[in-house]
Amino acid sequence: MNSIGLSHDLAELLNGNNVYTQLSVPRLVEKVLSRNEGVLTSTGAVKAETGKYTGRSPKDKFIVEEPSVKDKIDWGSVNQPISMEAFDNLYHKVIQYLEKQNELFVFKGFAGADPISRLPIQVINEYAWHNLFAHQLFIRPTEAELATHEAQFTILSAPNFKADPEVDGTKSETFIIVSFERRVILIGGTEYAGEMKKSIFSIMNYLLPEAGILPMHCSANVGSEGDVALFFGLSGTGKTTLSADPNRKLIGDDEHGWSANGVFNIEGGCYAKCIGLTREKEPQIFDAIRFGSVLENVVVDPETHEAIYDDNTLTENTRAAYPIQSIDNIVDPSVAGHPQTIVFLTADAFGVLPPISKLTKEQAMYHFLSGYTSKLAGTERGVTSPEATFSTCFGAPFLPLPATVYAEMLGKKIDEYGVDVFLVNTGWTGGEYGVGSRMKLSYTRAMIHAALEGELHNAETVKDEIFGLNIPLHVPGVPDEVLLPNKTWESQEEYVQKAKELSGKFQSNFQQFKNVAKEIEDLGGPLK
Repeated sequence: MNSIGLSHDLAELLNGNNVYTQLSVPRLVEKVLSRNEGVLTSTGAVKAETGKYTGRSPKDKFIVEEPSVKDKIDWGSVNQPISMEAFDNLYHKVIQYLEKQNELFVFKGFAGADPISRLPIQVINEYAWHNLFAHQLFIRPTEAELATHEAQFTILSAPNFKADPEVDGTKSETFIIVSFERRVILIGGTEYAGEMKKSIFSIMNYLLPEAGILPMHCSANVGSEGDVALFFGLSGTGKTTLSADPNRKLIGDDEHGWSANGVFNIEGGCYAKCIGLTREKEPQIFDAIRFGSVLENVVVDPETHEAIYDDNTLTENTRAAYPIQSIDNIVDPSVAGHPQTIVFLTADAFGVLPPISKLTKEQAMYHFLSGYTSKLAGTERGVTSPEATFSTCFGAPFLPLPATVYAEMLGKKIDEYGVDVFLVNTGWTGGEYGVGSRMKLSYTRAMIHAALEGELHNAETVKDEIFGLNIPLHVPGVPDEVLLPNKTWESQEEYVQKAKELSGKFQSNFQQFKNVAKEIEDLGGPLK
């Protein structure tokens, strides 16, 4: 089947009598409840469950091996190829399946808050609650924008359609397949709504660099003087906590682009983790969960319908989806100028990385490619001591192109706009996890504040002997001795041993990257 046939099938599907396009939030909520897809909570949010799959299915994610992308994609375990024939056959089956549904729901909107580079998308859902999720997570068009909206990418989401691996060329009943030439994303066999959000992010990670725009898995905020800051960090590093600043406005919490105009949010909403959520710890998130929000796999009291956020019976990965406008202190629309400061956050459970260090452009590229943090003992079965975890560019599962493409773009932008880059360790000090203590949040906040205010731009620094990092000797509000990790350990011999162990892990991980300048490649280990 050629692309013309695919487009015809899609047009036929959208013209069906069972299609509801661009329903309002109240009408979508009514549909969710009348179809028994979820329940209304005490705050007015809709709560739905995703069944078997409570997270992404990375092993079931594919990119169609098409002529125009074949030589560009970084093929491997993340970007698995699937044939054009397999995609076309599965696409036809999904279309036929959706045509038979009593009701279908369509959302038309955008990815990218900058009108110059935004991508018009449409999402076709079997479930009303999935369409509500799409409405809240992507950028909602005005009536005028909707009148001229022509989707350049379509998500077809059919959770109850299950693939036959032997016939369909998939690895299981579940599939998430991107066709860049057909401009379609097929999702089936999973009810986890996050697959839609991350699929769009993945295609933006392919499309934006072709337009000279750097896509980034980070949060972003802006100060009263227009000074923009980016925060990169994996789960558990404090990215959400540290980017939520009452004195700075939020641009976005997860996905951004950096163009010649500045930074823009790719999304129109937030998809926040909410396990253990309290108003005291995360007031912005807690208060954003109201009518129109979607709670995913959160346990709800059967009588009061109050969310029980500390209950992980269904999953540890409980989520809340809501429009960014549900947060008071935001930039709307979600666009701002060029960053002055970039912060890489890591929770080093080895206790050897400095609490803050100022990076050269080359060091920034190295640590961006590395994307380091650590798993803690006891968080997963079999993890008895801290384990180094690396996620390329702080977003490995979503990068269709070779990682060096993104790192080189970052390096050029750091040079072009004179950006200060810092590596901040929110993990352990005075010893590894179980021996030392977690870095005080008040100290980390003081370091972030000093970095954002430009107080460390010309700070006196000393070079770390193991990692070659430039450590500020003084930061307002932080004791000097805290800044030098070796000074916080009782045994210098144990410190050096643990630091060299971690630097060896950095070096081993970095071997995956090809065609990297030697001066960058050599930055992970002990100085020669």
